[in-house]
Amino acid sequence: MHICNGSGHYDIAPTESRSTGCFPYAPRVRAFGDWQGTMDFSPTERVALFIDGANLYAMTKSLGFDIDYKRLLLLFRQKGQLVRALYYTAIIEEQEYSSLRPLIDWLDYNGFTVVTKPTKEFTDASGRRKLKGNMDVEIAVDAMQLAKTLDHIVLFSGDGDFRSLVAALQQTGKRVSVVSTLKSQPPMIADELRRQADQFIDLVDLEPIIGREVSTRPAREPATSLSSDHSSD
Repeated sequence: MHICNGSGHYDIAPTESRSTGCFPYAPRVRAFGDWQGTMDFSPTERVALFIDGANLYAMTKSLGFDIDYKRLLLLFRQKGQLVRALYYTAIIEEQEYSSLRPLIDWLDYNGFTVVTKPTKEFTDASGRRKLKGNMDVEIAVDAMQLAKTLDHIVLFSGDGDFRSLVAALQQTGKRVSVVSTLKSQPPMIADELRRQADQFIDLVDLEPIIGREVSTRPAREPATSLSSDHSSD
């Protein structure tokens, strides 16, 4: 197993299994019309989602639920004019099998633009082998390039390094919402990022709509997987 420490680096550890979260399942609690949560969007806004895959996985792992990505798209299509939904993740190329691959393939065929790059292995100061797979630069470059065609950017990440990106987008007249969580221990959202955003959406409030029913998951199979222990730094 390769464990993401939240900064885009993956520690190399023994293999264990987990479900991939690659297919949509029934909503956990409510249908869309029943949800009473607050999200400030205009129906005429051109919206794009920028999803930091490793960061989002760390959030859902901490909160104890998986995302139904089909329902995630539907939610934001109902909130505005969804232009793009981009999912960013690093790939360990030398793996014979990656449990991340079915998720990436499903997203690619179901309305998401998937942006990947290979991880790079290095040895840290303590002599421990790690894999580097930070996607911050790719997210920032794409967000700035697409901003001229958008009104509202939704960033799925709690990484404080994105505060400058959010500020730069706001200076061009764009609204920026950040999806992360305060409900984990410790909170996954960096305080400076939450303060900078025009709107903060706690992921736990979206669980009734985009959370997947646990009882309907497929049986687990042994596989090499990516999992994340995240820091908001």
